[in-house]
Amino acid sequence: MKKIPFTKMHGCGNDYIYINAMQHPIDNPSVTAIAWSDRHRGIGSDGLVLIGASPVPEADFSMRIFNADGSEAMMCGNASRCIGKYLYERTHPWPLPVKEGNGYQETEIRLLTLSGVKILHLHIVNDIVEYVTVDMGEPVFEDETLFNPTLATSLSTPLPYREGQGGGSALFVSMGNPHYVIFTDDVDQVGETGRILENHPAFPQRCNIEFAQILPDGRIRTRVWERGSGITMACGTGACATAVAAARTGRAARKSGIVMDGGTLQIEWRESDNHVYMTGPAEFVFEGEAELLPQ
Repeated sequence: MKKIPFTKMHGCGNDYIYINAMQHPIDNPSVTAIAWSDRHRGIGSDGLVLIGASPVPEADFSMRIFNADGSEAMMCGNASRCIGKYLYERTHPWPLPVKEGNGYQETEIRLLTLSGVKILHLHIVNDIVEYVTVDMGEPVFEDETLFNPTLATSLSTPLPYREGQGGGSALFVSMGNPHYVIFTDDVDQVGETGRILENHPAFPQRCNIEFAQILPDGRIRTRVWERGSGITMACGTGACATAVAAARTGRAARKSGIVMDGGTLQIEWRESDNHVYMTGPAEFVFEGEAELLPQ
């Protein structure tokens, strides 16, 4: 069988297998994602990420993400940060301009995803990407293709928050993919409740489920049931959705530290442009070669 090189990376424990599809295309990524993501018989990961050339001039590179169950995801904040680090540290010579910052260098990548073009700001020290800030765009609170509020009345959790009406300890937020953020003192119900809610009829395309608790120091403890992958150590779009939901419901300010199982992400929902900005690390785990299954 043909072998192709891969790189395993993680952002706050949210781990994926990365393939440079510009050099090593994969014809059936869904099948490959299922096989390679298996933590007992494969490489082990939350999914597979393909880094490609952009087919449009508005972006520099493209990203496709396949969850551990083979389904294709629209967007992943942790994966996008990892792509920024991968591209800068593994692409020579670097094709995009680098400018001097406050004690560091910075470069920008326009990344095409199924949720549109996302802007990555890479913060570089000694030619190493220390952390990445991603412009995640504007949050969306109403999208009938992703959330049916009428069916939400049968959710086995408190009703969704309604602005101006008070009450409700849950909020639907789309960050290019669907999230349902539940404020609770029991974030560890993520496994039993998340599994059920992911497939609830209120979510026509299934949903990522966040369980969030406001901590005494103002940070927000969050656990995630990720659509197509189950419990994950972190979720970038989930952290953004949680911060936005906390701010919108008056539980937090527009800047929040989101404490997930794998680490903390800094989220800012700016008033100036209504965009959400996520900042966090990205790390290499290991590299190798894997057999490409028959396509």
